[in-house]
Amino acid sequence: MLEIGSLISKLKLCSSPKHIYQIHGILLSTGLHHDNILISKLVESCSRFNLSHYGYSVFKQTSQPCIYLYNTMIKSLSSHHSSAQESIFVFNNIRVFGLFPDSYSFPFVLRAASRLCDGKVGEMIHGQSIKCGFELNIHVAIGIVQMYSSRGRLEDARNVFDKMSSSKDVALWNAMSAGYAGVGDMSSGRALFESMTERNVISWTTLIAGYVHVNQAKEAIEIFQRMRVEGVEFDEVALLAVLSACADLGALELGEWIHDFLEKKCGLRKTVPLYNALVDMYMKSGNIEKALLVFDNMQNKSVVSWTTVIVGLAFHGLGKEALQMFSHMEKVGCKPNEITFIGVLSACTHVGFVELGNSYFKSMSSKYGITPKIQHYGCMVDLLGRAGCLEEAENLIRKMPFNANAAIWGSLLAAAKTHRDYLLASKALQQLSILEPDNSGNYALVSNTYASVGRWSEAKLVRKTMRSSGVKKLRGESSIELNNCIRSFVAGTLTYPEAEEINDILWEIHHQCTLEEHEQNKVELLFSLIE
Repeated sequence: MLEIGSLISKLKLCSSPKHIYQIHGILLSTGLHHDNILISKLVESCSRFNLSHYGYSVFKQTSQPCIYLYNTMIKSLSSHHSSAQESIFVFNNIRVFGLFPDSYSFPFVLRAASRLCDGKVGEMIHGQSIKCGFELNIHVAIGIVQMYSSRGRLEDARNVFDKMSSSKDVALWNAMSAGYAGVGDMSSGRALFESMTERNVISWTTLIAGYVHVNQAKEAIEIFQRMRVEGVEFDEVALLAVLSACADLGALELGEWIHDFLEKKCGLRKTVPLYNALVDMYMKSGNIEKALLVFDNMQNKSVVSWTTVIVGLAFHGLGKEALQMFSHMEKVGCKPNEITFIGVLSACTHVGFVELGNSYFKSMSSKYGITPKIQHYGCMVDLLGRAGCLEEAENLIRKMPFNANAAIWGSLLAAAKTHRDYLLASKALQQLSILEPDNSGNYALVSNTYASVGRWSEAKLVRKTMRSSGVKKLRGESSIELNNCIRSFVAGTLTYPEAEEINDILWEIHHQCTLEEHEQNKVELLFSLIE
C-alpha cells in the first residue's frame, strides 16, 4: 500500500491534469479519500492547473473536513473571480462541522471578497474577524486593507492601517501604499512611502508602478534612479514597471541600461512580458532595429509580442512591414486580438490600402470573432479620411453602433483640413465644440481650412469665436533624456536650465530658415499677427 508521504510527493510533482485524476483514483480505491491532508494537497494541485471546481467537488465529498482543508479550499477558490462566490460560501459553512475560522481563513476569504463587486460582503467578513479576535492580526489586517482598497474605499482602509501603524511589518505598509497607487493618489502614496522605516523591492516597485499608472513617467524614473543609488536589488516586476516609463518618455539610454542589466544578471526570470516591454521601449524610442532584434531572439512569443511589433511599426509609418509581420503572425498560428487589429488598420492607413483595410476590418468578426470597438471604427475613419474618401468616412460615423468620440471627429476634421473641405470641417467642429470645448487646436484647424481656400472672413470668424468662448491655446511641452535625467520644456517659459543658451541657438536657426519655409508658414504667421 502506498504511504501517505509518497502520495503527497507525487501530488507535488504532478505535471498535468491527467496525473491528478490518476492519483485521485488511487485515493478512492485505497480508501484514503477521507484523509484531510491528502485531500488538501489534491486541492492545491488542482488549483495549479486551474481545476479549482474539480477540487471543490472532491472537497464536498469529504465527510469530516478539518480547518486546514477548509482554508486550502477557500484559498483555491479565491484565486479566480468566477469562483470567488463559492469561496465565501465555503467560509460561511465552516461552523457547520463545529469548526471556527482561524488567522489563515480570513486573509483567503478577504481576497475572494476583493474580487466581488459587493462591498457589504467585505464589511461582513471584517466584522467577523473582529468578533473572532483577529482584528489586530497582521495578516488579517493586510487582507482587510487590500479588500477596502480594491473597492476604492481608501478612508476605511486607512482606518484599519492606522490601528496597526505601530507595526513595522513592511507588507502592511506596502498594502496601504498599493491602495493609494490603485486610485491614482500618488501624493498620499508618496508620503506614506517616505515615512516607511523599512522598505523592500515591493515598496519601490509599487510607487514606480503607481506613477506609471497615472502617466507620471518622469517621477517613476526618478524613483527608479534613487532605487539604484540606494543599492536596492531589482526584480523583474520593478524592471517591467520602469521599462513602461522609459517607453512613455522615450528614455532610450536608461532602457538600454536595463536591457544590458537583464542580459547579464543571473537569477532574474526572463519572462515574456519583460521582453515585450523591452520591444515596446525600443519601438517607442525610435530604435526599430533593436526592437526587431529583441523580438526575433525571443524563444517564446505571445500575442502581445506580435502586437507590440505590429503597432510599433505602424506608428513609425512602416505600414508594409507591419502588414508583413501580421501575415507572419497568422502563418505561425498566433491568434490576433483587438489591439492587434488597431495596429493592422493603422498600418493600412499609412500606406493608403483602403480595400485591404476594409477587408481586415470585416475579418475581425467573420474570421476571428472579435467585435469591432470604437477604436477600430476610429482607425477606419482615419484610413478613409486620409485617402480622400470623406463621404464614406462620414457615413461610417453615422452608422456606428455608438456615438463618435472626440478622437473620431478630430480625425475627420484633420482629413477635411487636408483635403480642403471646409463644410465638413465645420460639421466636425460643431461636434468637437461639445465634446472638447477647451481644445484650441480644433478651431485652428477649421480656421486654416477656410484660409486654404481663400475664405478669409470665415477663417477670421472662427478665430474670433474661439477667443470669445474663452478657449486658450495650450502651451506645448516636450522632454529629452540627457545623462539618465529627463529635462522638460514648456513653450513660453524660461525656467529650465541653460535657457538663454538654448534660445540663442533657436534664434540662430530661425534666421537661417529659407524663404521657402517662410512661405509655407505664411498663413500661420498671418493669424498669429491677427490674434
